[in-house]
Amino acid sequence: MGAALLATLHSAVPAMAQEIQERTIRFGHLLNKDHPVSKGVQKFAEIVTARSAGKIKVKEFPSSQLGNELQQQAALQGGTQEMMAPGTSFLTGIVKEFGVLDFPFIVSNEKEADALLDGPLGKRLMDRLPQHGLVGLAYWENGFRNVTNSKRPISRPEDLDGLKIRVMLNPVYIDVFKAVKANPVPLAFGELFTALETRAVDAQENPYAIILSNRFHEVQKYLTKTNHTYNAFAIIVSKKFWDKLSPAEQKILQDAAVEARNYQRQISRAATGQALTELKEKGMVINELSPAEAVRMQQISKPVIEKFEASYDPDTLRLFHSEIDSIRKNRKM
Repeated sequence: MGAALLATLHSAVPAMAQEIQERTIRFGHLLNKDHPVSKGVQKFAEIVTARSAGKIKVKEFPSSQLGNELQQQAALQGGTQEMMAPGTSFLTGIVKEFGVLDFPFIVSNEKEADALLDGPLGKRLMDRLPQHGLVGLAYWENGFRNVTNSKRPISRPEDLDGLKIRVMLNPVYIDVFKAVKANPVPLAFGELFTALETRAVDAQENPYAIILSNRFHEVQKYLTKTNHTYNAFAIIVSKKFWDKLSPAEQKILQDAAVEARNYQRQISRAATGQALTELKEKGMVINELSPAEAVRMQQISKPVIEKFEASYDPDTLRLFHSEIDSIRKNRKM
């Protein structure tokens, strides 16, 4: 090997080492440590630590320790927190087109959800975040949402009439539940258990793992398998922090978010069936919304969807419908 080439290789080693600095990433989310999103953060931390030779450390802050989603978003935008995992529904406050993911009954299983999120539509939505001080890395799973309440089983849309149901601070969810004559109450997640316990609200809707992890079964008797929407977490980085990273550091975080996504989805899907079994064992009365009643609920919600679509970016909307048409075509094959 020539002396010139050896000199080049030796000089490259310290240069590559300098691309990765000592850093600590504060990663906040709203869920408890036993939830699959926490397992995903832990896997992400392991990967980042290994790929950075221990230089980049990820410190998890679960259970709303760093505040609610709005507070954490502001911290990311201000550069005082590095990462968070908000529900995509929350992001409608800054990119309203994320609301297409909240339309009821658009996907029927996890495979279809993955195709929608990991494809061109998911990328298009993430690409809108940097102008708001955020960078999106990947979509992790929350799961299909289901209704619980303290009043009665929900067998048809009319059974929701008059129920005070906690919903996210999301206009699509608010209007969909108004359409079925429920009384939607926007409320921060951290306040939900107390609101259910004191009967300030009668009902809520979340995936099974969240219902179990947050002990909603202790204050809710009825669980209806509605599967009305599929919900994902967006893995988000502060753009102020991201812009300080070298390309090598950015690649470590991006690759780790995707690799951890695959693990987190696997954990989440395994937890879903187990959570439902445990909720039944803990005394919840469980029933299922029939396919025909789900279609009725979708039809009742149609004017709401049309209202929101009228205000969305036309290019994003065309892409959304193209992706949904492709998913439904594959469903029939």
